[in-house]
Amino acid sequence: QVQLVESGGGLVQAGGSLRLTCVASGSIFSIGSMGWYRQAPGNSERALVASITSGGSTNYADSVKGRFTISRDNAKKMVFLQMNSLKAEDTAVYYCNAYLRPAWDTMRSYWGQGTQVTVSS
Repeated sequence: QVQLVESGGGLVQAGGSLRLTCVASGSIFSIGSMGWYRQAPGNSERALVASITSGGSTNYADSVKGRFTISRDNAKKMVFLQMNSLKAEDTAVYYCNAYLRPAWDTMRSYWGQGTQVTVSS
């Protein structure tokens, strides 16, 4: 069984910072791209926040460029999202995503359970 577990969410004032962490566990053969998505209140879809390939190439949503930084530790199967200069509009449930191959299956997408980030203005 493969699991992605997020941590680090919480309540913060506008202008503050949070660091999200996601760790993948289970019988994992390899991990490709990892990323963070968010689902804002009242929205039915998850939007990409940032992604990072196994080689370290990154991609960011325009709304977070210059404020958020994604990184990963391949050996520990972890991905991080450093969020600075937070705004009220960053309030959302943040989900970790990984495209990975478990020992018994082919490459596919896995999701964490989500962590709430609330930014008060």
